[in-house]
Amino acid sequence: MPVAADHLSIGEVAERTGVSVSALRFYEAEGMVGSTRSPGGQRRFPRDVLRRVAFIRVAQRVGLTLDEIREGLATLPQQRTPTAADWARLSRAWKQRLDERIELLERVRDDLSSCIGCGCLSLQACRLYNPEDRARVLGQGPRYLLGDSSLDVVPELKPRANS
Repeated sequence: MPVAADHLSIGEVAERTGVSVSALRFYEAEGMVGSTRSPGGQRRFPRDVLRRVAFIRVAQRVGLTLDEIREGLATLPQQRTPTAADWARLSRAWKQRLDERIELLERVRDDLSSCIGCGCLSLQACRLYNPEDRARVLGQGPRYLLGDSSLDVVPELKPRANS
């Protein structure tokens, strides 16, 4: 029996989106996409699921977590296809997060290109050098790479406003 023109089978959605059937079932279980059941119990997805799945894939590629994606999709209407205004509102909410991610990626690219495999072996001259693990007071992770400065660790080294 052919699927109604306004609904797609799970196999058709998988083929159209390039997402596995198991991933579609996961997205559905997580509430990111929805389906109805045919009289025979098969999943039937509305066509707008193609946009939702495309959005999920792109959001994952730019580094958003599944929790962030789920929360964002929860703000979109389930009873109708999201409008351009709906998508614009959602993307505005993530703009700062994406800008921060872009800045971090650029910093990683710029700083690590001279560090990885450079062979300098000069920890005294390395921008990422963290003697005696002083940067630990700034938080977890590679603090200097994340944008902190060694001046944040030793505030008395910062230039004074009056000098």
